[in-house]
Amino acid sequence: MFSPAPVNITDRLVDSPCSLPLSSPQCASNRLPAKVRCISSRILLGGERELLIEHEGNQYHLRLTRNDRLILTK
Repeated sequence: MFSPAPVNITDRLVDSPCSLPLSSPQCASNRLPAKVRCISSRILLGGERELLIEHEGNQYHLRLTRNDRLILTK
């Protein structure tokens, strides 16, 4: 069974919903509450192309595709 090493990401989280400028079309600041944490997918994946997420006894796979898209599957 795959057992990745834990990663401490708390120092990389930000209080604002997005690190992009408010004028950026990708910024979701107008749609998200001010307390939503934002984390880069690069930090989350830790340089890998796949991440296993455990949630309430279920395992989910977060994958980075060749086209730089994220896919979450159960």
